[in-house]
Amino acid sequence: MAVNILVVDDSLPMRSVIIKIVKASGYGSANFFQAENGKEALLLLGSEWIDIVLTDYNMPDMNGLELLSCIKSDDDLLRIPVLVITTEGSKQKIEEFLNKGAADYIKKPFSPEEIYEKLTNILGENHDEESDDEESDDELDF
Repeated sequence: MAVNILVVDDSLPMRSVIIKIVKASGYGSANFFQAENGKEALLLLGSEWIDIVLTDYNMPDMNGLELLSCIKSDDDLLRIPVLVITTEGSKQKIEEFLNKGAADYIKKPFSPEEIYEKLTNILGENHDEESDDEESDDELDF
């Protein structure tokens, strides 16, 4: 089953890089949605099923921390994990993200291995690979 990922960053080139790295990390079959700030992200979250949000911190109109607060205060969106991808490296800022409900954070620049580890820890499995213990429809016995 493909996972729906919302990438939120005010830089189109950075969104493209993030998507490329996520695909290379083992999530090539994911469906990607994009927003250039928190306000656009909230509109998408209201109309699309999203499994995880990958958001930058520094953005105009609504930054990543404000987006995170909106998601975690909305009963319909609360279940969606948020991975903050940022150049912010201060311990205080990271603690603020985590205290507001971020599932985790990753510092730019990052590698496919790092993003794979974070996504797998949050989502629980690599969604590109089918489980070896799943039975085919032919083997099901009712």
